[in-house]
Amino acid sequence: MPNTADRPRTDVSTEALGGALLAVIAELLRESGQAGRAAPRVRLDSSLERELGIDSLARVELMMRIERSFDMRLPEHLLAAAETPRDLLRAVQAGGARVPASASIAATPIRQSALGREDLPDDAATLVQVLDWHVAAHPKRAHVVLLGDGEHGEPMSYAELREEAGRVAAGLVDFGVAPGDAVAVMLPTSREFFRVFFGILLAGAVPVPIYPPARASDIDEHLRRQSGILGNCLAKLLVTAPEAQRFGGMLRDRVPTLRRCVTVPDSTRPEAFAPRPRRSEDLALLQYTSGSTGNPKGVMLSHANLLANIRAMGHAVAADSRDVFVSWLPLYHDMGLIGAWLGSLYFAFPLVVMPPGAFLMRPSRWLWAVHRYRGTLTSAPNFAYELCAARAEERDLAGLDLASLRLAFNGAEPVSPDTLARFTERFAKYGLRPS
Repeated sequence: MPNTADRPRTDVSTEALGGALLAVIAELLRESGQAGRAAPRVRLDSSLERELGIDSLARVELMMRIERSFDMRLPEHLLAAAETPRDLLRAVQAGGARVPASASIAATPIRQSALGREDLPDDAATLVQVLDWHVAAHPKRAHVVLLGDGEHGEPMSYAELREEAGRVAAGLVDFGVAPGDAVAVMLPTSREFFRVFFGILLAGAVPVPIYPPARASDIDEHLRRQSGILGNCLAKLLVTAPEAQRFGGMLRDRVPTLRRCVTVPDSTRPEAFAPRPRRSEDLALLQYTSGSTGNPKGVMLSHANLLANIRAMGHAVAADSRDVFVSWLPLYHDMGLIGAWLGSLYFAFPLVVMPPGAFLMRPSRWLWAVHRYRGTLTSAPNFAYELCAARAEERDLAGLDLASLRLAFNGAEPVSPDTLARFTERFAKYGLRPS
């Protein structure tokens, strides 16, 4: 297929661009074997999921092929937002930045003083006590750096997290949340997620993270599926995005304990809030399984459970305040929530975190975040290492330096030794050490 980026886009007709785009989609379907199942003709208004059967992982592959074919970068939100080929065509027509010959990014380490082993909250009995300990010891220390669609991170200190979470806690109490109540959180990776999670803890309640819908058009169906979790945990409140709030009536009909669905602004008050006391044996978190092999099942995790495991994991990998954890893992999943975030919270090293969609849209962003922030720790399922080893373009890796990385965890699904070997071999020239 000719590369339409060889000439200015203004000279390329919509018909020509559309034809080239449909050819890319048709080729993907042929290679995946779906065209042999009497697949309908690929049209600009075909539904990518319902009619063409392009699931989440196939979307990732499709986006990569479009970027290669048209020599451009697609906006990252398109991975979830695109419903039809026409949506993709509009993005191609809009242009966007060309992929540079060298995507080299200057390293910008997070410079903070190293702490001693005695500078850890070893006597803390709850997660709230851990946060308060750090706020008292070093309130301005960077705790989380949020990477959105852009490359520039938004830092959040321990003091900022505590202050913002306190205002959320005040709002939750106004809504009648009592100690021990389950409060569900359905928010994307964002500053709002962190402050709502800790706001629930400060209010003495139990956060129940559930995954947000992949696409806005799926909210109705997604909430119907999640109603089983909400009913199982006897959720009193759901904190979610404004788009999902309008389905609150439907959810309350299905979940008798649910009083209301609220947004983060609804739940935030200007006044400070003194945390409700909790004990180490009290529930800190309800973590639900994915439900991929049956109905989702809730796991009851106390503050003592979590802190014992966080301390054990940290000691096993010799974690300290000089580390930097780089993650794109979803915060409703235990690897991203407990291993990456709560581990970084305890051991006082920063967490550099991006939304899962940002990684899926452009896997090399994960590696560049390690490079830019001199990440020492990272984690992902096996498929992510395979995706980078097999799909990352050399032109997107020029100047990449992974020498800072000392541990890369692989889990949450079967681990392939072949994948590890391919990943190590592929990125050895970029400083990745086989050890």
